Amino acid sequence: MIQVTRKDSRESAENLLRRFSRKVQQSGIVAAVKHGQYFEKPKSKRDRRRRAIVRQEQKLAKVKRMKLGQR
Repeated sequence: MIQVTRKDSRESAENLLRRFSRKVQQSGIVAAVKHGQYFEKPKSKRDRRRRAIVRQEQKLAKVKRMKLGQR
């Protein structure tokens, strides 16, 4: 559970809320809940993972070409 305490007695509620929402976003709780909201078939889950791997490999290849001075 994410907890946020006041830094000092004069800290406003808006700052407290902003720090809390930032911590929630960084922890990934909201993304995990949204991801599990609907059922995903195992086949489509595999396909999504494969596409992510291909994207990652393409990105690495692009970075490598950029370092070598190619397009």
